[in-house]
Amino acid sequence: MADKFDTTLTTTSGNPGQDVLKQAGARLAGALPYGMKAEGHGGQGGAAATPWIRVFDPAAGGRGTDGLYLAYIFASDLKSVALTLQQGVTVFRDQLKTTGQGLRTHLAVRAQSLLTELHRGLVADWTDQPQFKHHGWRARAYEASSVAARCYEIDRLPSEGDLCADLGNMTTILKAALDVEPLIEVVSEPSGPIVEYTGHAHGSYKGLDGFRPKTGDDYVVQIAAREERRKQVHEGLIQRFGPYILGRGFTPVTEQVHPRDLVLQAGGTEWLVEAKAVKKGNSTQAVREAVGQLLEYSHFWYTQKNEPKPYLLGLFSEDIGVYASYLEHQGIGSIWSTSERWEGSASAVAWGMADES
Repeated sequence: MADKFDTTLTTTSGNPGQDVLKQAGARLAGALPYGMKAEGHGGQGGAAATPWIRVFDPAAGGRGTDGLYLAYIFASDLKSVALTLQQGVTVFRDQLKTTGQGLRTHLAVRAQSLLTELHRGLVADWTDQPQFKHHGWRARAYEASSVAARCYEIDRLPSEGDLCADLGNMTTILKAALDVEPLIEVVSEPSGPIVEYTGHAHGSYKGLDGFRPKTGDDYVVQIAAREERRKQVHEGLIQRFGPYILGRGFTPVTEQVHPRDLVLQAGGTEWLVEAKAVKKGNSTQAVREAVGQLLEYSHFWYTQKNEPKPYLLGLFSEDIGVYASYLEHQGIGSIWSTSERWEGSASAVAWGMADES
């Protein structure tokens, strides 16, 4: 593609590189993991300064304007290409109403936050920083928004087998990032320069050897000349729930249960718990995600391993209203935090996890 693409031609004037991009989906179909699709983008009207091929899971979004997706992005000199895990930059441009440093700072903070949530071994070999060699806002935003990447020199590309293996590995990283993205919240504040990322701290509790949740404290990420603060609602929810449920006679376990959020044990019985922060009162989304993950983890971690089937419990940061009875109908109990106490559904009350309201 690089030897055929001409940035001086329009997208409809016989640019052979554009034809290659348009055929990217069909050409890559055989190399893509199940369910993934690819499509090329060479510009609209005029040729793109940094042409790219998007690789995405249609079920997970990642349309290029928003969401997470993979992309092969070519530098403007067409001498290198990066396979990168990208955040859709357009949605943040529209939210922040800027294409300048403010946008790049926001994207970089968010990229670092996502990277920190991913397992270190998964991303250890994906630390390249793409340089697309163009002053346009999109190219610079793509550089800032890259979560993980590997860069290739066009005249020294690996073998096709190695490229396919790299794509497969990056697909695994994408799926992991999609799981943790709902936990990421970057909030811009009006003042305060930022320069370092502090990472996670873990809380510890006497008598709870297997319960070491990440702390729920806000922590400051510092980059450029702006302060941004991540609120760890999800981790704080688990942190507060652990000591409470211990007092109810249940042993909470967070160690060696990943990707499950939390497991409760009592009298030889186990409860599989999925914690969800209800964002901006949107209990619908939180409940949908909880149901999907509880059923998935119950199947793969218990049924397929011939382990006794656990009870299922959704843990929420606030009242989920009518969805409590909906979850009960699905065989899932629920418990949520209020300003004064913990309340729960009929199953949670019957299990002794909450009092009748």
